[in-house]
Amino acid sequence: MFFKTIQGSKVITEQIDRPRREHKLPNVLSKEEGKTILNSLGNVKHRTMLSLIYACGLRRSELLNLKPEHINSQRHLLIIINAKGKKDRVIPISDKMIEMLRSYYKEYKPRTWLFEGAERGNQYSEESLSQVLKQAVTKAKIKKPATLHWLRHSYATHLLEAGTDLRYIQELLGHKSSKTTEIYTHVTEKSLKNIISPFDTL
Repeated sequence: MFFKTIQGSKVITEQIDRPRREHKLPNVLSKEEGKTILNSLGNVKHRTMLSLIYACGLRRSELLNLKPEHINSQRHLLIIINAKGKKDRVIPISDKMIEMLRSYYKEYKPRTWLFEGAERGNQYSEESLSQVLKQAVTKAKIKKPATLHWLRHSYATHLLEAGTDLRYIQELLGHKSSKTTEIYTHVTEKSLKNIISPFDTL
């Protein structure tokens, strides 16, 4: 009942228009742009971190919380523990990504976390990871203001373009609702290119 009366006149709060929530489309890199960004990195650790985000559609926190035992190379699975929404999930991981991880592991020999900072045993920082991508985008001469989450969006969009069922993508991304995953249907080039304008059939 609070705020229903102002200066002697009644205000019907139920009739006040609420601002609509913005529904922005996810930002996506093309496969060529993604390849250029990843190939611009000479540092094995940096290239492996960004490659794993794109290869498995990881959130930044999910990457940084990985431990070596979360990679099951025999079964080709990456295990995400206690992700957003307190959920665990498994993601398929390719031979190509496993080989990159092996090369990285041999060189850096992480102690606790899969990706550690300057001091062994310390978790790699979010700020440093963001800087790695920023430097890679600059080196690749890509003008888009790409963020780490763009790599996750790109993973989902490129899977959809390749014909992967939306329900599987929902599971891989760890989305609670299919509505969240459906936004990627709005940005796939393949789907958009298949639409023929009525103008073209005049």
